[in-house]
Amino acid sequence: MHTAIQLYTIRALERPLPELLEAVADTSLDGVEFAGLEGSDPAEVAATLERTGLEAVAAHAQREELEEDAEALTQTYATLGCDRIVLSWLDPEAFATHEAVEATADLLAGLGERVADAGGSFAYHNHDQEFTTLESGRDAFDVLFEHLEGEPVDIQLDAGWAVAAGRDPTALLERYGDRIDLLHLKDVDGDEPCGLGDGDLPLEACVDAARAADVEWLIYEYDNPADPAGALERDSAVMASLLE
Repeated sequence: MHTAIQLYTIRALERPLPELLEAVADTSLDGVEFAGLEGSDPAEVAATLERTGLEAVAAHAQREELEEDAEALTQTYATLGCDRIVLSWLDPEAFATHEAVEATADLLAGLGERVADAGGSFAYHNHDQEFTTLESGRDAFDVLFEHLEGEPVDIQLDAGWAVAAGRDPTALLERYGDRIDLLHLKDVDGDEPCGLGDGDLPLEACVDAARAADVEWLIYEYDNPADPAGALERDSAVMASLLE
């Protein structure tokens, strides 16, 4: 497995994207996951990736971006050597009822086809709203990915949000491992993101389950660290120690 960071983690540093990449390159992390290019020239970003040796693992995108022009978005990130596009969020209403979940599955399948047609691969990143209990007594998450069986939509499991919702991320990795290449390793204290090892996420068990599932990338994310630079330094070291 390899390690990366979701760049949303260090957005508060308010530096140009190439400088953020340089900061990541100073750690033991192997790659980055984008959360937009923040107006940066893709050619400059690509040059920084090449110079630093960082791999562009994936890119988070919003529903509106994908619906507007999934092909252009996919091709832009392809210039950075990044072929994975991840839908980062859907509103809780998308998982509120069985009918809503079916409609959401249709939406994701359509977006996945558009990304695939443009030469990329597509995944959906969960928060906690996907684990709501439907009128049938089942979790929306399970119903969603049952409907997406065979569609070009992978799972980017966020282990921390699963824990916040009361689910066991190791069980999810065991059940859905063949559809998970990218695992977000986020720790949570209750439902609040925190530093790795400071919350409720069973870190070592998650890493063991990820290995067993042949997950390719562990991606560190911390939504709102008080000290982004310090969090990057500390938690990248934690990530490295977990893989020793």
